[in-house]
Order: sequence, then structure tokens, then C-alpha cells
Amino acid sequence: MATKKFKVQAVRTITSPSNKTITTYYVWVDFRDLPTDFSLEVNPRKPKMNTAVAKQLITAVITPDIMDFDINNRGIVLTAKSLKFDSSKSIVTIDFDDDIDKYGVLDGGHTYTAIINNVDKMSKDLKKFVKLEVVVGDSLDVTSLADARNTSAQVSDIALFELDDKFDLIKNAIKNESYADEVAYKDNDNKSIQAVELIKLLFAFNIKRFPDDSSVPVSAYSGKAAVFKDYKKEYSHTNNIYENLAPILPNLVNLYELIQEELPKKYQEYKLEDGKNAKFGLVRGVEGSGEFLTFFSRKKIAYQISIGYLLPIFGSFRALLINNDGDINWEFDPKEIWEKSGVRLVQNTFDTDTNPQLVGKSKTLWQSNYRIVDSVRKDMLLAKLMSNH
Repeated sequence: MATKKFKVQAVRTITSPSNKTITTYYVWVDFRDLPTDFSLEVNPRKPKMNTAVAKQLITAVITPDIMDFDINNRGIVLTAKSLKFDSSKSIVTIDFDDDIDKYGVLDGGHTYTAIINNVDKMSKDLKKFVKLEVVVGDSLDVTSLADARNTSAQVSDIALFELDDKFDLIKNAIKNESYADEVAYKDNDNKSIQAVELIKLLFAFNIKRFPDDSSVPVSAYSGKAAVFKDYKKEYSHTNNIYENLAPILPNLVNLYELIQEELPKKYQEYKLEDGKNAKFGLVRGVEGSGEFLTFFSRKKIAYQISIGYLLPIFGSFRALLINNDGDINWEFDPKEIWEKSGVRLVQNTFDTDTNPQLVGKSKTLWQSNYRIVDSVRKDMLLAKLMSNH
């Protein structure tokens, strides 16, 4: 799918005022000039063309009574590596770089499918247009963009999963926990914890998809839609990693909240080692005036800390998991490893950046934190082997 070249009717270009590296191209295309092989893989939703909404879209495509499709339809959102416009020939060239996990149709998949599957049914003298919104930029965070553009559908997908009892593995795992009755599995549940927040913790420990430091679960921070998509995809597999991880979910919650509770102390220790004053409450993304509660078990804590700092530390402990034919256990107690590596992890995290959004999305930070935990694990394993001889 690397490069697509096609005729367009008009192009407008806007550079983001908040991030000058991101450019959005608004492109109007005749239905018949629209390429038929844009990838839909980056979209967290797959088009279902038998729904009432999809059928209305198909009608809007083929009927001659609706000529203002490009005005009334939201259009199609694409992510791409680059876009070039030859104004002399009215030709656009879009580079998708063969990366279907990052580039392609991010939103508007139903619109796109309705057009390409039904354009041949239109009268030959009928002309209709669709608006493409092509987002380009080296710092483009596709998972966050997908999460934002697909919010309403995501909730509906989660609600459908609840109807099919596909959250039972989570319910059973936490049934004896204090927060079990506070988890919302349905649309508009008036409860404090969304089910996807627990799935995020499992995703951060998905050792099937992220077995080492070569790839990291950054989407646990940046994209709820991507996390749920992974859970949904994995559910149909015989060896469902989330089912295997579910028994340790209460341990993951405890570990997350332990880090949340003790991170300020570790921060103070690392600052004192550097001979500096530890003014943790003044750090960007940290609130320290008044009493706060942990997210799940609602224990009192001194500071409210951005998850951008918490998740790259929390996710590093997946280095301690051992998978024996679906039976997942800890090689060493994560609390013990936290005691040994906590100061280094906190130092590494806050030395990376003090903008929690950049920290949470930093692949190199997730990797280096993993290596810190893995290094301590190896030292303890060696000490254990030595003591047995």
C-alpha cells in the first residue's frame, strides 16, 4: 500500500498551532477517483455494513437525490507519512510507508467501505465527492488519535462484550477485591472504574505481544481504543494471554498502587543522592495539596501523580513474569524488586522528561525501565543460583 497517487478536486493545508510538526490536509475527491485499497488495519473498529447506519450510508452513495455528500458526511480520516500535491495536474501522492499499524483509514471506515463497494452502482453521469482528512507528522501519536476519534464506538463495543459475558475473566479475578462492585462494564454505568482501566494493566503485562524490551506497551498510556482492540482480538484465540494473566490482576493492581503510593519517597531519595532538594509537589503532573485516593482500592495517598509517570515504571515489571504453558507466575516478588530498583526507576523516569505526556509515550523510557528491572532480576537469579551451590 506504500504510495497512492490519485486525482483530487481541491486541497487545503493546515499546520497545527499546538504542534508545528503535524500537518492536516483536507482533500476533496470524486468517488470514482478514490483508491480502493486503503488499509483499514489502523482503525480500532472494523466496518459492519449490515447495520442501519451503514445501510443509510450506502443509500447516500448510490441515490441521485443526495448530491451534497461531502457537506453532510464527516468524511474519512487517514494517517500518512507524507502527502504531496501537484497543483498543475490536481494530483495527490500519499506515502503510507507500508506500515499498516500506523498509516491508513483511522476513522470513517464505514464511509470508505460504502463508497468503494457501491460506486459502480451509481449512475454514470452522477458526480459525488468525499472529504479526506489526511494527518501527517513525524511526532504523530496514532493510538491517541484513534482513541479520540473512535470514543463513542469504543464504548458500544465494550457494552457488546459485556452482553457476551466476555468480561467474566476480569470479574472472576477481582470478585474478592474491595473495588469489584465499582467497575463499569456497561454503557452509562454510574461507577468509578471503567473496565478498560483494568484491561490497561493487563495490556502492560502482555508478555505474548511484548516478551522483552524490543517492543513496549506504550498504548497502555496513549490509547484505550488500541488496548481494547488487542483484548478483543486476543479473546478469540485458544491461548488467550488475558485469560492467562487474569489470575494475577489483583497483584497488578496492588503493584500499581504501591508505586503510586511510594513514588514520592523514591523521588526524594534520588534527589538527595544528587544533592538536590526534592520538591515533588512542584513537579509538572503532580498535585500535592490535600488528600488523594488511589484509583482502584481508594487508599489515602499524599500526592496525585499523572499516569504518564506511573505506567512506564509499572510496565517494566513484566520482566518478572514466567509463562509455563499458560500458567503465569512471578519469578521474584515484584515488591522486593521495587525496593531494590525503585529509586533507579524513578530517577530514570524523571530524568527523561518532566512532561508526563512525553514520558508516558516515550518508547526509549519504557525500554530502559524494563532493562533496569530485568538487570535486578538477573542479579537475584545469579545470587540464588550461587547460594544453591
